Amino acid sequence: MKTLQQNMTCTRFLSFILLHIFLFTLTNAQLPFYKLSYCQNSTEKTNNTAYQSNINKVLSWIDSDSAAGTVSNQTTIHSSSNNNDDDDVYGFYDCRGDVRGTFCKFCVNTAVKDISQRCPSSVSAIIWYDLCIVGFSNHNIPGKVYTTPTWNFTGTKTVKDSTELGKTENDMRSLIGKVTSEEANVNWAKGEFDLSDNEKRYGWVQCSRDISKDGCRQCLEAVLDIVPHCCGTKVKWAVLSPSCGMEIDDNKFYNLQTGSPSSLSPNPGKKKGGSNIKTLMIIIILSVLVAVALLVYCVYYYRRKKGELLMSRTISFRDRVHSEDSLNGDLPIIPLTLIQQSTDNFSESSKLGEGGFGQVYKGVLPDGTEIAAKRLSETSGQGSEEFRNEVTFIAKLQHRNLVKLLGFCFEENENILVYEYMPNSSLNFHLFSIE
Repeated sequence: MKTLQQNMTCTRFLSFILLHIFLFTLTNAQLPFYKLSYCQNSTEKTNNTAYQSNINKVLSWIDSDSAAGTVSNQTTIHSSSNNNDDDDVYGFYDCRGDVRGTFCKFCVNTAVKDISQRCPSSVSAIIWYDLCIVGFSNHNIPGKVYTTPTWNFTGTKTVKDSTELGKTENDMRSLIGKVTSEEANVNWAKGEFDLSDNEKRYGWVQCSRDISKDGCRQCLEAVLDIVPHCCGTKVKWAVLSPSCGMEIDDNKFYNLQTGSPSSLSPNPGKKKGGSNIKTLMIIIILSVLVAVALLVYCVYYYRRKKGELLMSRTISFRDRVHSEDSLNGDLPIIPLTLIQQSTDNFSESSKLGEGGFGQVYKGVLPDGTEIAAKRLSETSGQGSEEFRNEVTFIAKLQHRNLVKLLGFCFEENENILVYEYMPNSSLNFHLFSIE
């Protein structure tokens, strides 16, 4: 029982460690980070159950569509009445250009749940996360350029001198030219810019995938014109509109290898260089190695304790039985090999039956003596005490000539009582009864 409790303790400890490793991994992975949301309320639409129902359908579709692996899409849920299109809802979602797979799906799923809570009674709403954008409206969105309204957020650090302001503007204009060029086949662009020998800036621009290159340029230039009035003196800033957005930071907040899955970007104000996906992979690998090491230790610990318990049980038996023998006469210890030979290695054909804590086998010693060997099961914790009681009890009974105990065996974790075989009910009673 003690070994079982120790094993359960080790298992609980392993589960505790794995849980904290998992939570630590999630923390370092940086869950999708909420940036901004815009909610346009309408009393008329709030009381319109049909419109609210269509919003729920749009959000459900967005969640399901992104779960299938799509990184950007849009849909329209039409009114159930053919004569009234006032209840139509247009929905869209778009992941950041360097984001794929699980990161995109998880971000969209998080945004869908969040927009329902932040804008529960809105006719139109948009929510931005660092890796994706989700929105719905009562206006037909696809193909149209929306440069207003705009939203911005900034970091806490201020630029060192005014020359950085002009350089940042030029760097962002170069990204606008890159994403709107004839050669561009994606709706986003990123850049790494040297501010000094030991200082860099990282820029990002992106447009909605459903607008033209001219529309993308128009939107991004309108956004860039706002920067001096809102956030140009800050090292980190972002300006967003429904159709486009741009961001700059002194930390790498995107994946530098185009086309591969993105790392999750850090929270604003937290200094974290390098690609977080590499850090995440290292954490996962180390977590697995730690878990395996703990598992191996638990198995080793359990087996060692089990062996120690069996050994101490055997020694205890031997000491106690010999103590009884000092009062009742010596009982010989019969070698295990001799018992195995006599019972044909405990074969089924030699088996007489099973008792309270083991099996009984018939055998013949080299001198022709027929024996009944009662074999204690190794895993029986209760049997250990019964075994001691039976040796003591039968040793006393020998003086009354009821049954003869020829000896016992303690070898290789085997605990065996060897009786003289008596083909009558009195032997069966003592062999198979539970004391």
